[in-house]
Amino acid sequence: MTNRAMKRTVLNPIFGACVSLAGLISTASAQSGRPSPKLDPPAAPAQITARENDQGFSESVPSRRPRRSFTPPLSGGKNDGDRPRAAKAPTANGSVIKVETELVTVPVSVLDRQGLYVTGLERSDFTIFEDGIEQKIAYFGASEKPFTVILLLDTSLSTNYKIEQIREAAAAFVGQLRSQDTVGVIEFDGNIHVLAEPTSDRQRIYRAIAKADFGYGTSLYDSVYYTLRKKLGKVSGRKAVVLFTDGVDTTSDDAGYDTTLAFAEESDTVIFPIYYNTFDWKKSQSGSNSILMDTLGTTPEEYALGRKYLLELAEYTGGRIFRAGPAADSLSAAFRGISEELRRQYNLGYIPDKTGTLGQRKEIRVRVNRPDLVIRARDSYIVGSGRKP
Repeated sequence: MTNRAMKRTVLNPIFGACVSLAGLISTASAQSGRPSPKLDPPAAPAQITARENDQGFSESVPSRRPRRSFTPPLSGGKNDGDRPRAAKAPTANGSVIKVETELVTVPVSVLDRQGLYVTGLERSDFTIFEDGIEQKIAYFGASEKPFTVILLLDTSLSTNYKIEQIREAAAAFVGQLRSQDTVGVIEFDGNIHVLAEPTSDRQRIYRAIAKADFGYGTSLYDSVYYTLRKKLGKVSGRKAVVLFTDGVDTTSDDAGYDTTLAFAEESDTVIFPIYYNTFDWKKSQSGSNSILMDTLGTTPEEYALGRKYLLELAEYTGGRIFRAGPAADSLSAAFRGISEELRRQYNLGYIPDKTGTLGQRKEIRVRVNRPDLVIRARDSYIVGSGRKP
């Protein structure tokens, strides 16, 4: 029997008691009329609004959230050769061309004021700026280009009571993708478990999702870093991470809040967090059992930090945060929203006119030559090592 299996064997009786007790507590609360404590939902990303002027164009707006001053994890304590970098640019026919410097890729979502995606735009409709200076667009990928997506599922103890909903919604998400899109599945608790490498084989993906099961601990930061560096770092083309979690890390050893944010900002992967509020469930369980209090207890401050972390992951990479609410179909709705956005995104690439210094942060603005549009795109990146491919 594996350690993980042994761990589940020990926890299953405890968890079964928790579920039964949770039902009693929920029923009692409903009968008493006392509402459970609620956490405020995460705010929408700041760059969802667009800047317009009388010249008839729309621009993305950099986030007003202050950026931390820290050194990006250029090696992360590992071999620097594992760092993701955009050293190759895809061409129209799907092949790649080598470039002599790093290509900065910027996935862009364009919506009208009613929230509908704008399709059919061409390279000439876009202008991109780095630190206010216009850059030549070296690569333009229309929204129909295939992409690679990693389903990164938090299967720590607190999410187990929704594990079936997670599996069903994740499988439905895969069913909405196109046949040429590839999907990988990774679950994490205290450890990271690769359930499926990126593949277009839908049956293999479905089997991997069905294997997702809970364990003890939450190595969120380690899993984000591992996914960006090991699984997507050398993947070219469009790529994204769909991250289901409550945002609270308890057991990471190799990465932290700041280092993963810096690495995400340096990478060219869009991250779509699906935030699930497990605070109420944890509070009801830990409040009824002293052992579970130690096992599950997480403070409101830690939850607030977790929500903030997920919001910043989305902002730094040009993604969007979704909230899985109490409604039965809310998680499925979140996955549907992500699949829709991935299908509609444009992908721009440029080679900076001026090479920045190692670790320098550069601001990005994207302009579309039409008025009254909402432009969502990553608003910055961190200069990498500058090594040639």
